[in-house]
This record gives sequence, C-alpha cells and structure tokens, in this order.
Amino acid sequence: MMERLECQWCHAQNPEGSRSCEHCGAPLATAALVSDSGWREAPRLRDMVRFQFSNSTCQVEGELVPVAEVDLSAGDSVIFEHHAMLWKDESVPVGVYPLGGGLKRSLAGMPYVVTQASGPGRVALSRDAPGEVVTLLLHPSMEVDVREHAFLVASHTVRYSFERVKGLANVVHGGSGMYLDRFVTSGEPGIVLLHGYGNVFERTLGPGEKILVEPGGYLYKDSSVTMTARQLNLRTGLLHRGMYMAEMTGPGRVGIQSMYHHHVSE
Repeated sequence: MMERLECQWCHAQNPEGSRSCEHCGAPLATAALVSDSGWREAPRLRDMVRFQFSNSTCQVEGELVPVAEVDLSAGDSVIFEHHAMLWKDESVPVGVYPLGGGLKRSLAGMPYVVTQASGPGRVALSRDAPGEVVTLLLHPSMEVDVREHAFLVASHTVRYSFERVKGLANVVHGGSGMYLDRFVTSGEPGIVLLHGYGNVFERTLGPGEKILVEPGGYLYKDSSVTMTARQLNLRTGLLHRGMYMAEMTGPGRVGIQSMYHHHVSE
C-alpha cells in the first residue's frame, strides 16, 4: 500500500515524496522546517501552483511580485481592494461589496470601497510590491485578523469587516491606533490570500504564551491571540528612550513579515 503525506494545513492526502500539497500548495513535512524558536514558513502559494476553492481555482504566477490568477466558476465570487486588480476577462462583472462603517473606514485610512468579481471568468490580482502570497485556509467558524492593506483576495464564503486595536497609537507612530481587517467564516470553509512584504513566517502560541513583535512586521493572527502595546524603556546615559512593541498572547497563530511595513495613521 502506498504511503501518503497529510498536509498539516488543509489535511489533504498527497503522494509520498511530495514537497508541496497538491491541493493547497502548502509545504509538506512542516515539522522538519520549524526553527528552534518555533517559527516556520507560512503556507504560501509557490510559482505556478494551482489549488481549488468552492468550484473555482487559483494559480499563483511569478515569485518576485506574485500574481494570483483566479478562474471563477458560475456562482462563485471573490472580493479585493480595487487597486489590486491587474486584469480580468471582459465578461467578468465587477461591483461594490457592501461594507459597514464607511465613515470610520475612511477616517482610518482604510479602503472605503471593496470590489467583488463574479464568475464565470478569470481575474488576476497583485500588489505593487515584492513579497509572498500567503494562503489562509479558514475552516467553518474561524476568525483571523490581518493588518490593513495586506489582504489580496478572499472567497465569497468569508465575511469581511474590520476591528480597531485600542492602545496601539504609539506603536504605530501616532494617530488613531491600528485597524485590522477581520475575516470570519460561518457554516462554510473559505480562503484568504495575503501579500506579505519580504518573507512570511508563522508561529503557534500556546495558552498564555507571549512574544513581542515589531509592529511593522505584524501580518496576521488568529482572533484568539490578543495584541496590546508594550513599552520597553531603554537608558542611554542620562536619557530615557521608549521602544514600543506589539505584545502577542496566545493561544493561536501569529504571522510576521520580514520586511517592515509601518502603518501610517491619518
């Protein structure tokens, strides 16, 4: 009987010797790819890997500035910030995805309009920046929080809203604090693709376990992970200098990007 490798991300079965999941593109045998401190490469879609969600498919093309090409079936749709659309088939209709809190979003510097594309047909999305496309497969009743302007595309089965993290004004260099995109699934699974600057790494925290993260490096977290401001006081001679970090407390996953991208408050 042939041995199979189970994907630690989507739990699909793969032929022995496979290096990436044939279903979602995540790296296999991730237990062997974890650093001593517990970090592993986030499950990114590698060049030309194709995977299926609902009745549609997505394929990532390129590595320096990757493009996610989505082939939508009839009845399926995806949402994205309008400036992330690189191209689409002429026949693919696009419209406005209904959002709440429009004024608050505008004042916070978040996108006031989110676009929805519906199948059948193809649409391609990319960010105008180098990095990785990271895949978050959400099982039913899951919630993840993503730094603003990081999400590339999400399936129609995911509900999109936003949350404000209070007390992080100093962490993000002044202003109104940090606003996070929140993605929630209900009775169906969903998928969210993120663009991370540089390389993206993920760590799973145990209950009560804490780490301090450079705020510009934060990319995503499970909603079960709390995030608060933490000031480190540094003494240099007679002067005191404060360094602000984001304190993450488990349980749950935390994703970081190696190229800092600081939030700029309005």
